[in-house]
Amino acid sequence: MNARAVLSKDRIVEAAAAVADRGGIATVSMRSVAAELDVEAMSLYHHVANKSALLDALADWAFEQIEAPEVDAPWRSAMAGRARSARSVLVQHPWALGMIEARPRPGTPLLRHFDRIYGCLLNSGFSAALATHLFSAIDAYVYGFALTESTLPFVPAEGAEKSFAEDVAPSPEEYPHLTRALGELMGELMGDETYSFADEFDVGLDLILDGFERRLAQDS
Repeated sequence: MNARAVLSKDRIVEAAAAVADRGGIATVSMRSVAAELDVEAMSLYHHVANKSALLDALADWAFEQIEAPEVDAPWRSAMAGRARSARSVLVQHPWALGMIEARPRPGTPLLRHFDRIYGCLLNSGFSAALATHLFSAIDAYVYGFALTESTLPFVPAEGAEKSFAEDVAPSPEEYPHLTRALGELMGELMGDETYSFADEFDVGLDLILDGFERRLAQDS
């Protein structure tokens, strides 16, 4: 069986994701994806019309990796689960941050995903406006957090934050408050407790959800 016979749109999009994971979205082209699949670039056109169509499909692929809520699920746990899933996908595929909602023609996966989010929130008593506020706030938080994680000057690991803080430790005389905060966070004043930047995600997410839970109760 020749390579063309076993090609499919799904295989091509997965190869494009692999190319983007290694070199960023700018490295994705019909030629680079064909090289990833070890086929001629022209063979891709039997399955994908052009590069623009490939990028549309890649944006759809990224959205399909994110867990969408069930429309009859409790809204808070559903939104928390989706946020954690989105963060995981965006950290694994940082290129998706710049294109996941930027394509000019939203595909079916994106529209279906949004429909389920609104279904869950509307079924839980949210107005369309409050649902939109929550959706916007969570996505802004998730995307910002994932962007920060993808650009950290160290590889997150046990003790990595403390090691980095020690390397760039500010002068206590010039920055007394920052020195105190870093000291407490890194465990110097907190016994055996250790600090991990990744833990900030759930803390911030809970604060956002707490606020909307109060707002929903006030509006009900």
